[in-house]
Amino acid sequence: MTQAGLNSRLVAILAADATGYSRLMSLDERATVAALDAARAVFRTQIEAQMGRVIDMAGDSVLAVFGTAAGAVSAALAIQPQVNALADAEVEDRRMRFRIGIHLGDVIEKADGTVYGDGVNIAARLEGLAEPGGITVSDAVHGAVRGKVAAAFEDQGEQPVKNIAHPVRAWRVRAEVAAVSAATPTPKPTATVAEIDLSLPDKPSIAVLPFTNMSGDPEQEYFTDGISEDIITELSRFQSLFVIARNSSFTYKGRAVDIKQVGRELGVRYVLEGSIRKAGNRVRVTAQLIDTLSGSHLWAEKYDRVLEDIFAVQEEVTECIVGAMALQVDVAESLRMRRRPGKLSAYELAVRGQHLALESQEKTDLSLRNEALRLGREALALDPQSVQALEAIAYAQWQHSFFASGDRMKVWQEAMDAAMRGIALGRSMNCHGMRAQLLACAPAGARWDEARIEAQLTWRLNPQDAMGLSGAGYILASAGEPMEAIRLLERLLRISPRNPHVWPVYTNLANAHLALRQYAEGIEWVRRATNAAPDYVHAFMVSAALHVGQSDLAGAGAAMRRAVELQPTLHRLLARPSPYEAPHTPNAGTASRQRQHTFLRIAAGLEDPRAADALR
Repeated sequence: MTQAGLNSRLVAILAADATGYSRLMSLDERATVAALDAARAVFRTQIEAQMGRVIDMAGDSVLAVFGTAAGAVSAALAIQPQVNALADAEVEDRRMRFRIGIHLGDVIEKADGTVYGDGVNIAARLEGLAEPGGITVSDAVHGAVRGKVAAAFEDQGEQPVKNIAHPVRAWRVRAEVAAVSAATPTPKPTATVAEIDLSLPDKPSIAVLPFTNMSGDPEQEYFTDGISEDIITELSRFQSLFVIARNSSFTYKGRAVDIKQVGRELGVRYVLEGSIRKAGNRVRVTAQLIDTLSGSHLWAEKYDRVLEDIFAVQEEVTECIVGAMALQVDVAESLRMRRRPGKLSAYELAVRGQHLALESQEKTDLSLRNEALRLGREALALDPQSVQALEAIAYAQWQHSFFASGDRMKVWQEAMDAAMRGIALGRSMNCHGMRAQLLACAPAGARWDEARIEAQLTWRLNPQDAMGLSGAGYILASAGEPMEAIRLLERLLRISPRNPHVWPVYTNLANAHLALRQYAEGIEWVRRATNAAPDYVHAFMVSAALHVGQSDLAGAGAAMRRAVELQPTLHRLLARPSPYEAPHTPNAGTASRQRQHTFLRIAAGLEDPRAADALR
């Protein structure tokens, strides 16, 4: 302790800022702030996942400290791919990229948590040496983490830096499968095709064959190939899928192929093939998904479009195919796991757990929820790196927490720990989505603004993910952005019109209309939800609130009785003030959430119906 209130200690310091921030702000302030919020959410999530602490996020900068250099470098390696993916979704001149610098050194820490000293200054100077989207570390960090993180280090030599007495030796960091030292290892001989292991991976594996140009017009080849390439790119966003790269898939271009042989040659279980036919200003795209082991067709669809803007059509058709096909692969995998006899692998246990968690939500079934949790834990014991197992645990425990069907704090914390571990292990959209939902039902009070940013991050990382879009719709509607929620959810219905799990989409649309006080429109959506999933408790809760909004107390009472029948803890939750509202932290959605809670209490007979008069 140097003096009262000051503490000197050794820490790893991470400093980052956005490149070209002022230029981006001059182009579009609102879009730039939204992009900055999404990037900050990535930083905060990954820093916390590595046991770091955010010191400051002033302007476009980030300052954080870690107990270990390995934690700081691991966080940076996880941050940059996600932030760069967000940037890549924008047009080139609107992309926000960050430089990151990391140093290991002494800092002076004040009682309020702020830090000062040369260590902070050096980290900031290293950040300035990094390339946009890159990471630069000091020699001290390199020595501390070498061999401990999956990264390569490129020596940048001694670098003179402003306001630092001595040059700083800098190292550029690159993510790799295995750490690489300064000495170049002896290259291994390239494997021949016969030596490559083409056994089916644990996760669903798929190859997208180049679509066939049926127009007879060679000029349409670029459009045909463009759709095939875009589908491969978008499918690669799904952490749960193993997708064959374009250069391998396109070796089949122009060839008549046997799908089973393609499956053996590429080592995949599923193949997507299709064709494109252009006539005049119209285009028809067909696609079909095939199981390479059985040769059976799992899904097929055709898309007819007017070809006014060729790139807009290409983007729209790609979204529709990817959104629909990803769901069909998910359904096929679920059925396959259920039919498989004998002892299951960690992956198979985890996938079963994921689908049971989804089924337990649809059916409001406590026993299915507990079984999903058991399978997730069993899978995690076999494979501590299983993101699917962590997703199953987080999903099941989130439901327990939401309905208080256990020790709320305990189950919420296990769910949050699982989600954070899944995020730290890889780019898991489902874990990001679960973190958003958990922030919205935190036992100490909902953190809606954080939940909104995390939800936006979820669908920005993968705009084709149905679960991510649906969950983001719920969060946005509840956090004060119901129009944005409706836009997202209607887009989901457009790109995936045959979604087998459409009930939460309908319910979340109803919830968004409730927030807008559009009660008749909401009731139409909630009717679709209850038709699709007759035991989905949240649909009946929204229905009860919508009927109160329409002054239909009989309809509200009937919907609430069904909701309590499905989830008996609901009546106890409604008996007290809103359990998911943090004190003294109002935001744009506070009024609509309080209105919904009051309407639910009226439907349950816990509040005077006249309390709704001023809220409608």
